[in-house]
Amino acid sequence: MTPLFRLVKTEDRARLGELTTSHGTVPTPVFMPVATQGTVKALTPDDVREIGFGMVLSNTYHLYLRPGIPLIEKMGGLHKFMGWDGGIVTDSGGYQVFSLATLRNVNDDGVTFRSHIDGSEHLITPELAVQYQEKLGSDIAMVLDECPPSDAFAEKVAAAVARTNLWAERCLYAHHRHGQSLFAIVQGGVFAELRQQSAEYLVGLDFPGYALGGLSLGEPKKVMNSIVGSTTIWLPENKPRYLMGVGSPEDILEGVSGGIDMFDSALPTRVARNGALFTPEGRVDIGNAVYREREWPVDPGCGCYACRTFSAAYLNHLFNSRELLFYRLATMHNLTFLAHLMEKVRGAIAEGKFSLFKHEFLARYKPTNEDVRLEQKIKWRKATDISR
Repeated sequence: MTPLFRLVKTEDRARLGELTTSHGTVPTPVFMPVATQGTVKALTPDDVREIGFGMVLSNTYHLYLRPGIPLIEKMGGLHKFMGWDGGIVTDSGGYQVFSLATLRNVNDDGVTFRSHIDGSEHLITPELAVQYQEKLGSDIAMVLDECPPSDAFAEKVAAAVARTNLWAERCLYAHHRHGQSLFAIVQGGVFAELRQQSAEYLVGLDFPGYALGGLSLGEPKKVMNSIVGSTTIWLPENKPRYLMGVGSPEDILEGVSGGIDMFDSALPTRVARNGALFTPEGRVDIGNAVYREREWPVDPGCGCYACRTFSAAYLNHLFNSRELLFYRLATMHNLTFLAHLMEKVRGAIAEGKFSLFKHEFLARYKPTNEDVRLEQKIKWRKATDISR
């Protein structure tokens, strides 16, 4: 069964819909927790389902290197291997490959890179990227694309768009798995004209869905939101639109305003492990001394297991003691926050009140300072740069 998107209602450019796959139907707009290596870190599949998610994102690059595509195929495919009966989107691994600035060589044929694990050399072509995802058995696969840096010059971005278009066509011709849909990825950096060119070319190939890649890489939020809004107008109304790598509440709301249906990001789970917990007022650092003796939950209005059961003081103790339980509780909390946010977003669109909901939410929610956010992103990218 090929994934089917049904547009239910719109409010301005915000869209309420349903995405149906052979592993169930998920309402949109939807946020997908990241299960990079076949697991949402610190949680079981039952945890993820009970929190309210019906679809996750896994990464082909990491699964290809470890444990290997043949092993997962032998075990019955990714769903069976990870014990998850919901929907799965697999990224092609294009972003991870292109982050290996000193370990890879790219040309029109594909990408040759060295493993960040053992230094072994590998080649991924568009055809192989599709083949690996077919063997994984995901519900939605992504084309192999070239993701240029956010500060790249227009000439370099234009070349990346041309290569992405070429690879998308090759991926489309190579894709044959019944029940799996292949999404294209619109590139173009922060250049609206290049985004339009990419979108128009890919729409002409008639993919089942379209993603926006190469954003949330360090460009200012206003620039990202502008690019989203100016790109989605070139995408079909009757097909899903997926903004890759975006997971902060304020960015999700702006994306919904721009006509986005699907989101994913490791941010909610990553910041949870570092002590940052979402609340209606913004992210809080649970390790701060102010929470050492706080008797009530970090968010009294939250229904997650952590907030139903434990005080902020206990979470403060667990985090500062580096107890493993903290990572589980914090991840549950942040994903519950996002699950509830998406539920409220869908309800607001259904009632024709999304604009009001967004205004009221953002009036209360204080995002991370833009300069601090960019500094943190740079530090995180350096710390996790697997080319080092």
